[in-house]
Amino acid sequence: TSLVALILFGASVLMIPYPLNLIPIPVLYGLFVFLAVTSLGELQIWERFVLIFTEQSLYPPFHYVRKVPQKIIHCFTLLQMMQLTALCMVSFGSSAYLKMLFPFIIVSLIPIREWVLPKIISKRHLVALDGDH
Repeated sequence: TSLVALILFGASVLMIPYPLNLIPIPVLYGLFVFLAVTSLGELQIWERFVLIFTEQSLYPPFHYVRKVPQKIIHCFTLLQMMQLTALCMVSFGSSAYLKMLFPFIIVSLIPIREWVLPKIISKRHLVALDGDH
């Protein structure tokens, strides 16, 4: 269903301007929410967020669960959630001046990942938490 929704979404470019104006805006918002919710299960940050509320004996066998201690996983997840919250506050803020900070916040994530996080979490654990292995 996600593939069909994405194909129809791409085909909607061909319907500009007249037929697309017939689609109510709440329907488009619903489509975007559907796409966002269905893709949540594929995100590692969502998997790690769910682990915060899951008993350790019930953890699924993700590669980082076997290589990284629980405390480090939760610390890394909370740090990423704080960064995501900052991004959302800037991008969804009501002030146009605040929204202009968005590119700077995105660029600031690079030094945070390269220099700040290795001082909090060991590089070995960061390698295990970062990617799909």
